[in-house]
Amino acid sequence: MLNRSPVCRLAATALLAFAATGATAAPTPGPTGPSFYDPVATASGNHGELVWYRSATTDLGPDAPAVTAWNVVYRSNDALDNANLVTGTVMVPSAPWSGGGERPVINYAVGTHGLAQRCAPSLQIANGSDYEAANLAAALSAGYAVLVSDNPGYTTGDTPTYLAGKAQGQAVLDLFTAATQIPDAGISATAPSAIWGYSQGGQTAAFAGELLSSYAPDMNVVAVAAGGTPADFIDTAYYLNGSTGASFLLQAVVGLAEQYPDGIPLDELANEDGKREIANVTADQCVFDTLFPYMNKDIAEYTQGNQGLPELLAIDSVNDTLRAQQLGTQKMPVPMYMYHGQADEFIPLAQHTTLKRDYCRRYSNVTFDVYPSEHIVTQFQAAPYVLQWLGDRFAGKGTWGTCLTFNPKPTSTANPGGGNFVVSLDEWPLDARIDLATLDQTVTLPGDSSFTADTDITAGTLDGTLEVPDFSTKLKILVNLDVGLSVVPVGRTSGTVSLDNQGQLAIDGLAQADITVRNAGFSFLRIPFGCRTSSPVDFPVNFAGPVSSLGNGKLTFAGTTTFPSLTDCGLFNSLFTTLMSGPGQEYSFTVAPPAPRRW
Repeated sequence: MLNRSPVCRLAATALLAFAATGATAAPTPGPTGPSFYDPVATASGNHGELVWYRSATTDLGPDAPAVTAWNVVYRSNDALDNANLVTGTVMVPSAPWSGGGERPVINYAVGTHGLAQRCAPSLQIANGSDYEAANLAAALSAGYAVLVSDNPGYTTGDTPTYLAGKAQGQAVLDLFTAATQIPDAGISATAPSAIWGYSQGGQTAAFAGELLSSYAPDMNVVAVAAGGTPADFIDTAYYLNGSTGASFLLQAVVGLAEQYPDGIPLDELANEDGKREIANVTADQCVFDTLFPYMNKDIAEYTQGNQGLPELLAIDSVNDTLRAQQLGTQKMPVPMYMYHGQADEFIPLAQHTTLKRDYCRRYSNVTFDVYPSEHIVTQFQAAPYVLQWLGDRFAGKGTWGTCLTFNPKPTSTANPGGGNFVVSLDEWPLDARIDLATLDQTVTLPGDSSFTADTDITAGTLDGTLEVPDFSTKLKILVNLDVGLSVVPVGRTSGTVSLDNQGQLAIDGLAQADITVRNAGFSFLRIPFGCRTSSPVDFPVNFAGPVSSLGNGKLTFAGTTTFPSLTDCGLFNSLFTTLMSGPGQEYSFTVAPPAPRRW
């Protein structure tokens, strides 16, 4: 089950032995290459001590600001309070902080990356493949230093202890302490900081907040933001099993068994199929590698005697291990922003709203926002709201939270489990324009235009429709005129869609619409027309980019099309055809999720 190299075991043993002597050494620069992750014994046994560091390169996409970055190896404690080594990445914007006081720090807790060593966030941040890059870039663009723990087990040759909440929370807190020890990084031990994470990262952030007072009481944490959080592992396990997110349940069993081998004796529980799949997911699979192969699989396929989830949870040690990950047993000591997608198909909404109730009962200051979308979309749609909320906390602004809200409790709108992986766009706002080539003028579609679609990533299909209300615009057609237009979809918007193992989304589709000039004239006189395109206008709907574009407002379909000749214009057929038809008509359609609502 374990994937621990002899070198790593020897290094860890030596380090622990050295720590027992109470000796302390200053952190030193580490070597380049893979040997960086096999440190010699150079630190004492205190959690948060920096073992060594090195300069790092980062690739967070074209929107990321210039940064100075380091890889680090530091000491932490696992969920059983055993000393361990954890690695991570520290990034500081190159531009000076202009917000006054010390530069704030965001301790960013990553979501699921997969169990293979190559999935480690620090490695993916370096090679430009980390699917959370957009959120990291947004935090850096706001001027904050950003710290990303790899979580226990990555880069050290072990199997990551995936979803062992206490170990993850402590690793995030200890990375802050380690980062303050990097020479010339400019990260102050008294700097205001916040903890932010989503999905697995939401669990990590919430655990870190609960542990803050006892584990890192000197940290100046001003807020915690946790979204899509698996707060109740038993509810979440039932939600995932046999459904679209079944791969996360398989990985959770492996990760928790690594941290709690007595609680989940995996070698005894797994059948031959299970052992083979465990080897597969730990050998070379990252999050998108596992998503589709294990979709809708029941955990009973992998257990001795094909025991199902109820039988496994009836085992006391297994049940106890899952309940050890329960959140909400302590007060959150700082203001907390919680958020969840109402259509989340991976993590159930109801158990997260229960967590809010538990925190509120302990007099925590909690704000909860409900986003309209599913899991992946919400992760990126929420980012600007999270950063605005955290920015207010950094600025010292107070918040009352929403524990006393009278808004109705949200209920899930997720697609039924056990089927295809479908991302539904329900009346997403459409920001669209058409640049008329001959007139050299731009027509902006009305602000209440929308796009509705089902993106079936399993089947690889797109099926949707545009909704564009009739509107008026000003066009200079010989003279300046008020022109009433209609853009009426013809048939469905359809096409193909795919999501690759690097989290890159590709859409190849087509929307068609008839364009009608309903009237034209002046404010005091409009002449009615029925002037329309003689055949539908083709609008190719093509996109290639990171899956984060679904939620961060950058899902844009742009291109050039041809307007056919116009008909039913009466005496003006020739004029309107000359002025408004032909090739070279540029268009841009940007769709973004609707706004969240507060609960």
